[in-house]
Amino acid sequence: MAQTLAQNTKPKVKKPNRFQVLLLNDDYTTMDFVVEILTKFFSKSEEAAQAIMLKIHLEGEGICGVYPHDIAQTKVSQVIDFSRKKEQPLVCVIRELKA
Repeated sequence: MAQTLAQNTKPKVKKPNRFQVLLLNDDYTTMDFVVEILTKFFSKSEEAAQAIMLKIHLEGEGICGVYPHDIAQTKVSQVIDFSRKKEQPLVCVIRELKA
């Protein structure tokens, strides 16, 4: 009986914390560049990228995706590096999702 019980018990695995990757509005980065970022780094369709870009423009920020911390941090670094190479001041940040 003890053997059967042990075989049916699965260890509890804690899900990793999730983080939103956000783009913030500024007065200099072009809308076309924001759409390019969303399609290039977040695999958004042209239509989805346009919708997120408008949300950023109107509300000050927009969510690009939700990822584990390491992936979110990598996305932020990629976006910032690409933006600076293209001489754009775009700001990309992460925010932890509350459980």
